[in-house]
Amino acid sequence: MDVKTAFLNGYLNEEVYMKQPEGFINPKYLNRVCKLKRSIYGLKQSSRQWNKRFDDEIKKFGFTQNRNEPCVYLKSSRSNITFLILYVDDILIMRNNIPMLQSVKSYLERCFAMKDLGDAAYILEIKIYRDRSRRLIGLCQSAYIENILKRYCMENSKRGSSPMQEKLKLSKSQGASTSVEVKRMQNVLYASAIGSIMYVVRCTRPDVAFAQNVTSRFQQNLGDLKRELRVSCYTDAGYLTDANDLKSQTGYVFVLNGGVFDWKSAEQSIFSTSSAEAEYIATFNASKEEVWVRKFSSGLGVVPTIEEPISMYCDNTGVIAITNESGITKGARHFRAKVHYLREVIKYGDIKLEKVHTDDNLADPFTKALEFPKHSEHTSNIGMLPASSLM
Repeated sequence: MDVKTAFLNGYLNEEVYMKQPEGFINPKYLNRVCKLKRSIYGLKQSSRQWNKRFDDEIKKFGFTQNRNEPCVYLKSSRSNITFLILYVDDILIMRNNIPMLQSVKSYLERCFAMKDLGDAAYILEIKIYRDRSRRLIGLCQSAYIENILKRYCMENSKRGSSPMQEKLKLSKSQGASTSVEVKRMQNVLYASAIGSIMYVVRCTRPDVAFAQNVTSRFQQNLGDLKRELRVSCYTDAGYLTDANDLKSQTGYVFVLNGGVFDWKSAEQSIFSTSSAEAEYIATFNASKEEVWVRKFSSGLGVVPTIEEPISMYCDNTGVIAITNESGITKGARHFRAKVHYLREVIKYGDIKLEKVHTDDNLADPFTKALEFPKHSEHTSNIGMLPASSLM
């Protein structure tokens, strides 16, 4: 559903005056101004006042706001559950009871001027696929990706089987060095292309997260890195993956019932002196995200097992040994104190750290480039399917 002229629904806390608008000037009172009774487009507080108004109205109807994701609202009555997601003036409603859905729509239409857009097909340039017979729902950004390719004249490029060549080593020394090369590359919209891909990585394409993160490091001195534009959580680390500053890579992915819903591939902010330390830092990073995942999921009220320890899989036995050791071991006494937060969340029962074989670590594609068969296997295991299989 869409709220018509949403910002005009906000109540103002301040006295705000404006010039008489063109076309509505009173010739008898040319020197007078108008006092606003409601917020209007152009006021810096309009968006906030609209959000406050919506929050007040929807809570009157029995919805509660998720503390960890304020745009998500929940209303439940026994087995009937309704989720409402607000993005500025766009509203997405999900339910398991048709009458409850209709009552929410009717209430919103009494509060605001609304436009019912029917079943959600697109949201924020993400296509929503449904196959009720197979009980499948999927998200796809193929149209957005095709637009990126056209924008950067890559629509006719040869399709790759994986987002990045295995064992490819990239260095700043490969970038433009001569004045002619520098001048030529200044005309390449590299940073813009990387930014465009980042939206896809965060929303629907975790399989290209590592490739996007690596190529984003070369925005100051870029070379001809165009393989990424062919577009195509478990914790893991890539030790010393950056040849320029000798830092390692963190990768993690959170999966719910076989479907990925949270992930990250990023260069670590601190140096590690061994692969075990890099893996420990990666697991620490994932443990921080786990706290948010737990609180958010608990607020939704539909994942009862969230109160149990979350199994976090790691393929490094050294990390498991260090986390299970109550004191400071010789091999870990130089670790920064903050990373031992990992021990605390395990101690409190939030996480259960378990060993997984390297070949079965679903976070592997977030720390390194893999050959197509392995890359395809991992993406399939986190619930990613070709868009064609949902059509």
